[in-house]
Amino acid sequence: MSDVQTLQEKINYDKTFDCVQCGYCLPACPTYETMERETHSPRGRINLVKLVAEGKASIKDLQEPIEKCLGCMACTTVCPTNVQYGQILEGAKEVIEDHQVKSVWQKKTEDFLFESFFPSGKWMNTLGNLTWFYQRTGLQAFANLLSLTKLAPLHLDQFEQVIPVQPSPKERAKRAKRYMRKRPATAKVAFFTGCVMDSVFFETNQNTIELLLRSGLEVVLPEQQTCCGALHAHSGKINDSRELAKRNIEAFEEEKADYIVNNAGGCGARLIEYHHLFEEGTSWHERAKQFVSKVKDISEVLVEVDELEFTTPIDYTVTYQPSCHMTNVQGVKSPPLELIRKIPGITLKELDRPDFCCGSAGIYNIINYEESMDILDVKMKDVCRIDPGSIVTTNPGCLLQMKLGIEREKVSDGMEAVHLVDLLMEASPVARQDGPRQTPFQKGSE
Repeated sequence: MSDVQTLQEKINYDKTFDCVQCGYCLPACPTYETMERETHSPRGRINLVKLVAEGKASIKDLQEPIEKCLGCMACTTVCPTNVQYGQILEGAKEVIEDHQVKSVWQKKTEDFLFESFFPSGKWMNTLGNLTWFYQRTGLQAFANLLSLTKLAPLHLDQFEQVIPVQPSPKERAKRAKRYMRKRPATAKVAFFTGCVMDSVFFETNQNTIELLLRSGLEVVLPEQQTCCGALHAHSGKINDSRELAKRNIEAFEEEKADYIVNNAGGCGARLIEYHHLFEEGTSWHERAKQFVSKVKDISEVLVEVDELEFTTPIDYTVTYQPSCHMTNVQGVKSPPLELIRKIPGITLKELDRPDFCCGSAGIYNIINYEESMDILDVKMKDVCRIDPGSIVTTNPGCLLQMKLGIEREKVSDGMEAVHLVDLLMEASPVARQDGPRQTPFQKGSE
């Protein structure tokens, strides 16, 4: 195979012909709205990919427009010709990654982060424990008092302000690998804890387990699970993402669970597309398809099982900020809203533009901070029009981004951002008292 053929195959050149340049994607694209340039629209990026594949443009010409894409997939929801934009985007990122010249320091840093740090449960626990130490000992207050946090690179000082209070190392160590409260359990679910979720939002993960238990389910946490690989794919490291997929497939196969449950929109979007990482007809493709068939967001499971009643009224207004990857890739839209509406006393007001990205997009808000803040400002105008007590979301990146938006708008005295799971726990859910009922799990929905 020639170099040109290899490039065209990797960059998904054949899929670019599905785009008819109609422009339906333009109003849906956040970066086109905020940057106002054709090269920062989906059809503009696809055209650049085609030109690179044909040797009419350089990979350098492609790099900036692709790096500035959020990957929110809003364009795919309005595309009349079903363009596989996600696959084109990942192919372009992989090609850019292959052709980048990096310093020794940059390469070693990336190797550590992507090969050792994010895939390691031990490193994620260490991150959480160090954050607890930083918060608990007063180091955080001291660093802020002397403005030392402003020395952090990549605007990390902004995100340091919105990281939630962390549990102690002792609390983390107490977590079990298997939980069962109701015998017999309605079904067995394997919980995908995620890397960022488990290190930064450990309490939300604990609340997720509790909600599943109160719904009469057995919960297992596969010990060998690892990072979903989304961050790797976003960075063009497709081979690394594929290897992580294999590790997760093996880990969850061992448990023979009815469902694989996650509580992070971005992770769920990656998990549900594992089969795309493997060639059709191979054993790994078939195993990935079996894995994908069991993947569900926590909100889907709670709605399907329908075993919870909420006893504590929440008498304030909330709005729901959907995760782009959960909505546009997983196709999970109504379950979170159904659950919110079940809470007594709550007032739910929907955003004018709920599908407009918040600007988080994995690590986009770190490596493209200014562009991300432009997008966040658009989102916060919509939020502030409602003036809710809480912004409810379902993804760790969105949650941190909305917390940052609240700080930027200086409305933290009357507004907070909260994960759906934590809001549900605040409403004191209890198991229904009307006796055993048949659930979708028992109907053989797998």
